[in-house]
Amino acid sequence: MATTLTKEPSRTAAQHARPPRRRLGDRPNWLGGAISWIWLLVVIVPIYWIVITSFKSQSNYYAENPFAPPAEPTLANYELVIESGFIRYFVNSLVVAIGAVAPAVAVSFMAAYAIVRGGGSRFLRSTNSLFLMGLAIPLQATVIPIYLIIIRLHLYDTLLALILPSIAFAIPLSVLVLSNFIRDVPKELFESMRLDGASEWGTLWHLALPLTRPAVVTVTIYNALAIWNGFLLPLILTQSPEQRTLPLALASFQGQYSINVPAVLAAVVLTTLPILVLYVLGRRQLLAGLTAGFSK
Repeated sequence: MATTLTKEPSRTAAQHARPPRRRLGDRPNWLGGAISWIWLLVVIVPIYWIVITSFKSQSNYYAENPFAPPAEPTLANYELVIESGFIRYFVNSLVVAIGAVAPAVAVSFMAAYAIVRGGGSRFLRSTNSLFLMGLAIPLQATVIPIYLIIIRLHLYDTLLALILPSIAFAIPLSVLVLSNFIRDVPKELFESMRLDGASEWGTLWHLALPLTRPAVVTVTIYNALAIWNGFLLPLILTQSPEQRTLPLALASFQGQYSINVPAVLAAVVLTTLPILVLYVLGRRQLLAGLTAGFSK
């Protein structure tokens, strides 16, 4: 018995003295870190070049190192772009983006709620299948039918001609994302709201909407980005310069300033600022919406 008592403490001390083994997941991933830094440079370098070049004059752009900061920064390129009707194009893009995103997200949220809460209905199941089929139809395949419909409705060369198709193409993906988030809401919460006397509209706006706010922000930013950068619909459905949006105006700036590269890049910077501000305001909700399913 005494021998046993003297051997076990020495074995325990040896185990404590031995350094813990490093698990495979604790090893530094040098390859992944190197690839991440390379990818960061791939993304940052073009942005850096666009920003510094927009502050250079046309003569200094060809005389200086393209990646060197401007020796004499100037705002002449931005003034030139603004004087060339940029404000009008900006307002047109803003009207199209807000006019398409707001109804698309609202309709998608109500449709997703109806699909989830009334899943036993055959009509709602077929409606959900119809929305899923909309994801398989590319925009390019519907350009000619959309053009003919807009002509018949006498909406050609108007901002409404851009808003209506944008709403239709934003709804399918929005319904898919929002319905998945609404399914994650515990059914007990809906039942408790119903027992308290809340109507379906009250449950929709006072329970489902606050709990799925990250998803709503995610689809809002995604649709706003897609509509803001849309080029094909403005190209097909508008003709006059008064109805141009920013992506289409950038093409005209490139034609107008085919040699003045700093002016073109100044227009690019001004075009990306609204999306950057939208991301900064909703970045927390956007990240929460994109990573919500990874912790399950």
